[in-house]
Amino acid sequence: MKLLIAIPALNEEDAIADIITRCLEARDGIIGATPVDKVDISVVSDGSTDRTVEIASGFAEKIHLIVFEKNRGYGAAIQEAWRQSDADLLSFLDADGTCDPRFFSELVNAIVDDEADIALGCRMTADSEMPLVRRLGNRLFSLLLSAFSSEKVRDTASGMRVVRRESLHRIMPLPPGLNFTPAMSARAVLADDLRIVERDMTYRERVGESKLHPIKDGMRFLIVILKTALVYRPSRVLGLAGVVCALLALLLMLTPALNYLQHRMVEEWMIYRFIVAQLLGVSAVTLFCFGYLGTLISAQLIGNAPPRGISSQLFRSRLLYPVIIGLLVLGIVVIRGSFVDFLATGHVFDHWSRFVVSSFFIICAVILSVAGLLVFILGLVAERWRYLQPAHSPRD
Repeated sequence: MKLLIAIPALNEEDAIADIITRCLEARDGIIGATPVDKVDISVVSDGSTDRTVEIASGFAEKIHLIVFEKNRGYGAAIQEAWRQSDADLLSFLDADGTCDPRFFSELVNAIVDDEADIALGCRMTADSEMPLVRRLGNRLFSLLLSAFSSEKVRDTASGMRVVRRESLHRIMPLPPGLNFTPAMSARAVLADDLRIVERDMTYRERVGESKLHPIKDGMRFLIVILKTALVYRPSRVLGLAGVVCALLALLLMLTPALNYLQHRMVEEWMIYRFIVAQLLGVSAVTLFCFGYLGTLISAQLIGNAPPRGISSQLFRSRLLYPVIIGLLVLGIVVIRGSFVDFLATGHVFDHWSRFVVSSFFIICAVILSVAGLLVFILGLVAERWRYLQPAHSPRD
């Protein structure tokens, strides 16, 4: 079993010699403590303009040096090192001296013992020298990722990892920039066919100036986590947005509801609350339905688990039809007097609030009806899709 250690480097002249030396010194220890019998080391200069390439060239007989003439990105450098290697286990660590290469022994054993696809070193420990801003950012991203999945990763952006080559196709594609690591974490946590494990490691202050920009790269980390969640768990993302809309709608309607219970009337100025609450309520139902549909599509295309929860119970049971009919009936009952008045006099005398409430029920019934029809269509498409797969080819 061969292990590749990839070292992406951008203007790391102050640290590159030390990290290469430490990796070379760690090889025998890794081989002696793990099933690995060979360790390769690749250094990728990602468009460095200082003496990084010159210094790394001094180790040319012991390492593989890859030089990008122009900066392509942190993730692109790692992926190029992996592409040029035939190692069974693919790893990387930063060139800034923050991580101890000897820790690869524990990560390799975690991969083997836990039958994991990815093992990462967690920097979120009591003695970690990680700056406070980055520590807070990591906690925020960890909480966000946990909200979309039952799994948890404490250090979403850890820069020291080991990956099984045979699992690589299930992780890719990954972005070329610094958001490479959180994208990998998000994909591993949200995908049903990947297993990621963490091991606590020591983390020291880096040598030289950090390339990470807290705000700009923090936004990139956030966006890549949200994008990955939309691919693997759209119902979680849209469902959370739906919950927010529903809670805001209920909050807006609290005052009109209490006023009606006390005085049996609705004030004219409350029309704004009714309209905005109706918009939020309809948005909530739409988000729940689209989230369920998105998860169905995701499950069909990438093999993730089918959606579960209240939405699944509603659409997969016969309960959907009584709910739709009930909403339609409520919508009609609320303004039933208006039909009688209109037929008798040609005029409508009901208060505007009744029409807002009625339209809310009827719009929700229409949305659920369309969503139910789309679920039925997706079921037919999925059946046809399975038939057209190679296993069902007429030539077999």
